[in-house]
Amino acid sequence: MNITLAQAEKAIAAAKQKSTAIDTKMNIVVVDGGANVVALARMDGAWLGSLDIANKKAKTARYFDMNTGLLGELSQPGGSLFNIEHSNNGLITFPGGIPIKNKEGVIIGAIGVSGSSVENDHAVAEAGVSAI
Repeated sequence: MNITLAQAEKAIAAAKQKSTAIDTKMNIVVVDGGANVVALARMDGAWLGSLDIANKKAKTARYFDMNTGLLGELSQPGGSLFNIEHSNNGLITFPGGIPIKNKEGVIIGAIGVSGSSVENDHAVAEAGVSAI
């Protein structure tokens, strides 16, 4: 089961609304269950370099079915996943990527957000996930 375009657009709309509410400009990417991009938005004035980061956050969240911030905690020196960020052509292991589940709890995709502090990135990603 994969996220639909309508669901992805709903997540992006909610993420954009949260971003505007906290006065940030974000890049937002939603991927399906296979980590393929379904929808993306680069808000006017958002950093161009953050688009790649948002994409990698979404893919990382889907590849490992966990929030990227949690993966970051596990990948610190001495951690069980140390250096994992070098796999899969580069992962992002700080907050802003979250798996998306359907009503039955099955992962159908993920969202990645980048463009501000990691706290803001995560909050905007959460807003997107909550809209599904």
